[in-house]
Amino acid sequence: MIETIIVATVVLGVLIFIHELGHYLVAKRAGVLVEKFSLGFGPKIIGKTVGETEYLISAFPLGGYVKLYGEDPDEEIDDPERSFSKASVWSRLAIVAAGPIFNMLFAVLIFSVVYMVGVPTISSVVGDVQEGSPAFSAGLLPGDKILMINEKKINKWEDLVGVVHDSPGVSLKFSIQRNSGSVFEVNIAPESKTTKNIFGEEIKVGLIGIHASQEYFTERFNPIVAVWKGFEKTWKITYLTLVSIKKIIEKTIPSDSIGGPILIFQMAGEQAKIGLMNLVFFVALLSVNLGILNLFPIPILDGGHILFYLIEIVFRKPVSMKVRENAQRVGLAMLITLMVFAFYNDIMRAFFK
Repeated sequence: MIETIIVATVVLGVLIFIHELGHYLVAKRAGVLVEKFSLGFGPKIIGKTVGETEYLISAFPLGGYVKLYGEDPDEEIDDPERSFSKASVWSRLAIVAAGPIFNMLFAVLIFSVVYMVGVPTISSVVGDVQEGSPAFSAGLLPGDKILMINEKKINKWEDLVGVVHDSPGVSLKFSIQRNSGSVFEVNIAPESKTTKNIFGEEIKVGLIGIHASQEYFTERFNPIVAVWKGFEKTWKITYLTLVSIKKIIEKTIPSDSIGGPILIFQMAGEQAKIGLMNLVFFVALLSVNLGILNLFPIPILDGGHILFYLIEIVFRKPVSMKVRENAQRVGLAMLITLMVFAFYNDIMRAFFK
């Protein structure tokens, strides 16, 4: 239990630090004075002033903040050139957007490093063949290695699954290597089967009746390819996250799947017990989710401020203070409602499974 709390606190602390670091660095670059940089909210636990900025660790670890000079509209401003509110709208937009962007880039960095170090990957060796299946009828045996399908090279099990699932009822030419070393070709037409995707929706896929073996190899990439794949992986997770949110709204995914801090703490502990690679992947996943959440156009979140600045750019005048204050009250109410709902789900999940 203590180990789980420590791991989760460190994970959240790192993600919050990256987010606030984005705001901090871009603010400094724009010439805006950063008065405070805090990990956590509430009462100060420890703090130290270095230069013009006070760096803090505060009592409640579920967040953080960067306090900018002139951020409060009621604040008396003696140095307009270093004030956030007096900075150009493009500078303010960049400062606010930097937090979520840094979270996304942090995920790219994590995945890039993982791809350079090496990813455990399931080979294309057949582990089991179902009796009566298309593969069984074609003579496939456990231990056979699938080299190519329709002249497309198969390097791993994921490649095989992609081709077969997308080809129900279509005859495919398989190039097979047997344990003896002999290579032969055989035509197999995947059966069309109804299954469920990750969102619980029924879909039709092609299946040939084989399962993967327990044979793994380490897949490594050079730095350029690794960075590209890091961006690709981050985009895929971003897309799946947005689709998941859409599915929750459509009630395809049950709303009780929404989780809060308790679920994050539980999952961080579980992933740490499984292994470092799982924990690293989980951190990247959380970083993407934190970035997306903060880009939602909800007043009080970064996305809400971005929306106000975009309106200011389009209409060439800032949104009135009254409108912003009312919108932020609505945004705060929405955020509190979502947090209460997430905590409720966490409690129900923890105590009633």
